[in-house]
Amino acid sequence: MRPIILLSCIVAVGACQRLDNVGRAPAFTPVEGGQEYQAMTTPGLPQAAEPAGSNDVASLWSGARGSLLGDRRAGTRGDILTVVIEIDDKAEISNSSGRSRSGSDQMGVPHLLGIPQRLDRNMPDGASLATAISTSSTSDYQGNGSVARKEKLTLRVAATVVEALPNGVLRIQGSQEVRVNFEVRELIVEGFVRPEDISRQNEITYDKIAGARISYGGRGQITDVQQPRYGQQVADAILPF
Repeated sequence: MRPIILLSCIVAVGACQRLDNVGRAPAFTPVEGGQEYQAMTTPGLPQAAEPAGSNDVASLWSGARGSLLGDRRAGTRGDILTVVIEIDDKAEISNSSGRSRSGSDQMGVPHLLGIPQRLDRNMPDGASLATAISTSSTSDYQGNGSVARKEKLTLRVAATVVEALPNGVLRIQGSQEVRVNFEVRELIVEGFVRPEDISRQNEITYDKIAGARISYGGRGQITDVQQPRYGQQVADAILPF
């Protein structure tokens, strides 16, 4: 009875979570709970002293960050940069294999000091040691497989530098939520980038992000309908057929 009670409790909890969105749009994830908010609100490492005259933001030759020619690329904890995601992958794999084998074996003792002839007299009609063993085997195998996949995704999302590693590499994390009617689309980006890979427009492409983790999905009424029921998921995981 305990497994049945436990399963009933799990189903009840899952049903309660689903009932929370009945009649209203799904809620956004609080921004204050993410690492982006913490990185922008907590003090970072002390900045290096700027050269003399760098405070004159009106000077065209000033290297200050706020000047006309200053470097505005993200480089410290709490800075924001734009991640450009343009995925257009296509893969096609096709292979074919075949195997065929046939064999036969025969063994007999037609003459051995007259012993086979003497034994043949006591054997059933048609049996003889002249063809004591005769076997044959044939096997045939054919295999074909193909894979065709195409993925295309074009997105732009703002990410925050959440940590500057000792070797100068920046760990970034960005999230974006868009709600349309009763469906929330979620985009999450995370990974490690080099400051020199960030363009002058303060942008970086996804293929320059090491350990990139890109997630694009959603939650809401449409996603809920597309997912199998809890009972079906449990059955698919347990049943061996």
